Amino acid sequence: MASLAGKVALITGASSGIGAATALHFAKLGARLALTGRNSSKLEEVADQCVQLTNRKPFTVTGDVAQESNVENVYRSTIDHFNKLDVLINNAGIIGLGSIEETSLAQYDKIMAINMRSLYQLIMLATPKLIETKGSIVNLSSITGIRAFSGILAYCISKASVDQLTKSVALALAPKGVRCNAVNPGVIVTELQKRGGLNDEQYRQFLENCKVSHAMGRPGQPEEVAKAIAFLASDHSSFITGVSLPIDGGRHAMCPR
Repeated sequence: MASLAGKVALITGASSGIGAATALHFAKLGARLALTGRNSSKLEEVADQCVQLTNRKPFTVTGDVAQESNVENVYRSTIDHFNKLDVLINNAGIIGLGSIEETSLAQYDKIMAINMRSLYQLIMLATPKLIETKGSIVNLSSITGIRAFSGILAYCISKASVDQLTKSVALALAPKGVRCNAVNPGVIVTELQKRGGLNDEQYRQFLENCKVSHAMGRPGQPEEVAKAIAFLASDHSSFITGVSLPIDGGRHAMCPR
């Protein structure tokens, strides 16, 4: 198992879903955590669960990364608290429904602000500290960064951008000892799609469709993504940078017939 003992890790979107699972997994691996999310009560619930596992409470900062000032506050607060940063996990993200005929510029801007611009800003801010520690960045992309899907145009664009950002940052920072990778989940059982507009019945059908849309015949669980994130963040992947790793039950390899 990868070890993150003593590493300071900042995780965005840590109040639910993959971010929460990553926080709990990192806590088990000995990381010192800074967690941020929009929902303060859920963020504290995750922090309390970390305490139950390790008797060490994470540092928490509530904030919406869609706002530039909040991103800077999250980063500055983390550095003020720990005075170092070893791992940056850019997990925060949203989804929205719509094609080119239905996606407004406002929706596009909102999705890009959270899914892409906040990553760019946080990486830019964190780079000096990550160079000091020879640290690691893991960005949350999606299978939609690799393959196009109808009905979620802005989301697909944002995740394709994350993959390109990951590769470009990896090339820029590799000579300075900093690695940058991405994970590309398929359908994972979280609240993402329901928050993006699916009702309960639509979401049930969406998960049911995973039996045929994923080669392994099921959706994934947040913990399965968290374990891959931990591997990429840890020294166990010391010779890996610039990759976009599908965690999707084989969906990226499938073609409709």
